[in-house]
Amino acid sequence: MTIQGAITETDIANYLANTPGFFERHAELLSTIQLTSPHGHRAVSLQERQMEMMREKVKGLEQKIMEMIRHGQENVAIADRLHRFTRAILLASTPAALPDIIVATLRHEFLVPQAAVRLWNLAPVHAEKAFAQGTSEDIRSFASSLTLPYCGLNSGFEAVNWLPDPGSVLSLALVPLRAGRDEDAFGMLVLASPDPARYSAEMGTEFLMRIGEITSAGLARLLP
Repeated sequence: MTIQGAITETDIANYLANTPGFFERHAELLSTIQLTSPHGHRAVSLQERQMEMMREKVKGLEQKIMEMIRHGQENVAIADRLHRFTRAILLASTPAALPDIIVATLRHEFLVPQAAVRLWNLAPVHAEKAFAQGTSEDIRSFASSLTLPYCGLNSGFEAVNWLPDPGSVLSLALVPLRAGRDEDAFGMLVLASPDPARYSAEMGTEFLMRIGEITSAGLARLLP
């Protein structure tokens, strides 16, 4: 409890903050004030304590800069992989080759253990292809209902059966494929992993959306 009229530490701090010339007029105080060092119990001068605080601040800034550089390098690496993925789609010799190219490139560039594509409502010339088989009305409706890619544990999704080894899948991402933002899906991309944490409900879907948009743009060549 502060006694009425007594000078408090806050009063002193406010006075010093608002009186920058105080230590200029009383410079001898700077060499006599002793503080406890945070790196031990020894006493240090005010100037030395200020230098320690500056060193700590510089160290913190250096760590932030290194983190920014690391994130920047990771972003460049992802951009390069996305560029190569897009280039592979553009270089496809025939539309019918696109599903296999997309799956192979995704697995190689992004180290996806398993991937698959299934399409429907295609041009008649593609209706008998392997990538146009094995999709029920339920999975088609489910794909059209997705406004964002689904990421999470494998809970018995029909789409898992499109993969080479469905029994090993613990987590997966289901990406709807659309020719236009407001149109029904004409296919679905499946990315799967034996790691239950690889595709989690908490992960962001921004990157998967970009993958879906690029994939949709390429595979739209198979539509009527």
